[in-house]
Amino acid sequence: MSGLELKNLQKRYGDVVVIHGADLKVEPGEFCVFVGPSGCGKSTLLRMIAGLEEISSGTLEIGETVMNDVDPSERGVAMVFQSYALYPHLTVRENMGFGLRFAKTPKDEIETRVNQAAKVLELAHLLDRKPKALSGGQRQRVAIGRAIVRKPDVFLFDEPLSNLDAELRVNMRVEIARLHKELGTTIVYVTHDQVEAMTLADKIVVLRAGRIEQVGSPLALYDDPDNVFIAGFIGSPKMNLLTGEVVGNDGSGVTVRLDGVEADPFILPLAGVQAPAGAKITVGIRPEHFTQTGSARLKLDIDIVEHLGGESYIYARNRTGQRVVIKATGVRELRSGQPVAPAFDPAAALLFDADGLRLRGTAVAAETLLVAG
Repeated sequence: MSGLELKNLQKRYGDVVVIHGADLKVEPGEFCVFVGPSGCGKSTLLRMIAGLEEISSGTLEIGETVMNDVDPSERGVAMVFQSYALYPHLTVRENMGFGLRFAKTPKDEIETRVNQAAKVLELAHLLDRKPKALSGGQRQRVAIGRAIVRKPDVFLFDEPLSNLDAELRVNMRVEIARLHKELGTTIVYVTHDQVEAMTLADKIVVLRAGRIEQVGSPLALYDDPDNVFIAGFIGSPKMNLLTGEVVGNDGSGVTVRLDGVEADPFILPLAGVQAPAGAKITVGIRPEHFTQTGSARLKLDIDIVEHLGGESYIYARNRTGQRVVIKATGVRELRSGQPVAPAFDPAAALLFDADGLRLRGTAVAAETLLVAG
């Protein structure tokens, strides 16, 4: 088992820089997920680790060995692609062992490794079938098995669930999580689906435009984002981001008024925040943080209500057209076009400056807060 480390890794195509100095350390046995919107560079970064893309500058280490100029076959990695890439004329057994046969591994060793991988992936009863006789999920497990038999130091997954339907994606997420727990191998996994990232990862790396925006555990990124991009990207539904301005900041809290929202100013209990009166800010509120009894309240108009049974999502708008999503229970009587006045605790809200960067301060005890007017 090996970890890996990226040191100021860059990728350029001519004068165009697509990966801007990535620095990252993945510990041995860690499940690390690269996530971000399409075109952010996550697959390019994975292919650089695999050796399928040349490194323009910087250093890649796997198991404390520099791999910049090492052939992909000798890096100790195995890659699972979005496409299953199975040979249709070969059986499951033959597909899984193809790479070992190509490397002239002894037949007995191939048989042992294939049988072991098939047992782990619950494919033993399918070894003599051909890909056309398998479901999408089974084909993806065969592709994973083909990587397992190589016994790599690091597994690389490039959006492996994108071709599956919603139910199969959920099932395969469980399978991959179980596989990681059983094998204990280092995994670097690329996805554009932040739900996959949240459910699978020990560590999430969020990329945007070829840059690493933030690295942390799923809940750390969810609870403590560095900027509005992270706040809006991590979480489903995403965080509500409402613009406004500071109307007071006296050390006992920051008083803000939101744009286009018929509501009184409210105090965010943060001290030491560099946000003078008149400064433009953004307030972030998670959909689940709205309640019936919070000390701050918004007045909105409902666009649509999604009733999902045990819970509902209310999609509302303020006067400037900004959308607010509210997660609620027991609201089956609400309909489109109705007014709604959700409350929230300001202590649960996050504050960002005009550039979208997080404004962190020292939490103020509730009893010291003044009432905003």
